[in-house]
Amino acid sequence: MTTLAVEFVTSRMLQAVYGTSNIVWANVIGLVLLFLTAGYFLGGRLADRNPSPRTFYALVTAAAFSSIFFLLLTSLLLRQAASALAAVNVGAIASSLAGVVFALAVPVTLLGCLSPFAIRLAVRDVGEAGRISGRIYAVSTWGSLLGTYLPVLLVIPLAGSRAAAVIFGAVLLLAGLGGLWRSGRRAGLTGAALSLLLVPAILAWGRGPVKSYPGQIFETESAYNYIQVVRQQDCNFLLLNEGQAYHSYYCDGGRVPRISVWSVMLAAPYFNDLGASAAEDSPVRRMAVVGLAAGTIPKQATQIFGPIAVDGIELDPEIVQAGRDYFALDEPNINVIIGDGRYELNRLPGDYDLITIDAYKVPYIPWHLTTRQFFEEVDAQLAADGVVAVNVGRAPEDRRLVEAMTATMATVFPSIHAVDVPGALNTILIATRQPTSDANLQRNAERLSAATSGPAVAADGLLLAVFDVAAANLVPATASELVFTDERAPLETLVDSLVLRYLLQEGPEGLPGLSG
Repeated sequence: MTTLAVEFVTSRMLQAVYGTSNIVWANVIGLVLLFLTAGYFLGGRLADRNPSPRTFYALVTAAAFSSIFFLLLTSLLLRQAASALAAVNVGAIASSLAGVVFALAVPVTLLGCLSPFAIRLAVRDVGEAGRISGRIYAVSTWGSLLGTYLPVLLVIPLAGSRAAAVIFGAVLLLAGLGGLWRSGRRAGLTGAALSLLLVPAILAWGRGPVKSYPGQIFETESAYNYIQVVRQQDCNFLLLNEGQAYHSYYCDGGRVPRISVWSVMLAAPYFNDLGASAAEDSPVRRMAVVGLAAGTIPKQATQIFGPIAVDGIELDPEIVQAGRDYFALDEPNINVIIGDGRYELNRLPGDYDLITIDAYKVPYIPWHLTTRQFFEEVDAQLAADGVVAVNVGRAPEDRRLVEAMTATMATVFPSIHAVDVPGALNTILIATRQPTSDANLQRNAERLSAATSGPAVAADGLLLAVFDVAAANLVPATASELVFTDERAPLETLVDSLVLRYLLQEGPEGLPGLSG
């Protein structure tokens, strides 16, 4: 139980600084397996040399002690790494990550020693070795189930990752101290006295913010993310996990300081040829948002199109709560739905004029939101002249992901348009159910500019500013030969290579940070 808890707590601590990529998970799982291997080997040798219950329970106590101490030390190191990453201090980042490897090595190796030692103590007759080892492995697997579900679903969301380290370590520590007491009161008292050394570590390292960013006004850990809200001037920004991009923003009074990724997505309906109605009627009456975050897209859509019906899907309820508390997500026309984007979209009534998809866990789009089958499901939810806008990441000289997404969407939709968002490493791909051309955007913009009433006037100039940015940054929607499907979607491999190539070319100073 403690071994799995240590693994999940470590991954959560790393994700708060280095993100939720497959590389982070692979490193955590790989290191845990490596150190467990070393522990199995060392524990087996030690058990044969000194098969003493007192030695076994001393190992249990030491493993528990180190689980608490080193995980709290890891949180301290990563707090420094978070500040270094915000300032792009490569040396501090590397040294902190090396410290985390060391912090993980000690407790996991000691935890690995316990299983072979337990089997050696329990087996007194070779004839019962199979039964005894099977029982120990069965109990161990039950512990692994508890260590998998309890931290992720209960302890970390309610108490935080550092408290989870203390709770699970303390449970194992009590077991170790109880065994030492049974093997000798002196040993038990000695173990208890040494365990008191954890108290100053818990008091010093177990409190305070997980990160400390300038302007930070809120942080929490949910079942899915580490969530931050940072205030700069009169605007609040939502940061998740490593914080190298913001996922929503809100400025006092609803002010829109610049045309962002989310603003450009709202130009999508105007790629249809709307004719004279472009200046008179809103082209959007019903809208769905996959990846609601704290509500920037539907709030700006409401500002442009009026109080249209919006169904917003967000996986993490804690992000929605942060939206209500810090981003004024209180419009009555926005229906918030908690759940997976693809699953929940398929349950909605459909007939949407606009569907936006912005479900990044930087730098990844969830793979199941990139496939041909998914876009067929999106197509089925659109009105006859509906459009879909997708936020896709790229590098300045590497558009492989954009081109693969274009190829995938082109298997479903007759026309694809692309807008490179200025000042960001994002391209908005817009797909229409009817054959359309880039020229439609300019024609609709001219009609709106000449209007004295209608959506453009009601939006107080925001829509026209969106037109200007979108029209000025149109790029050819080039498709590659790679098409993502539910059967084969090598999204992570493509993104990993894109990010690595970008960092090798640009260096860490190329990371967008809060300004991106």
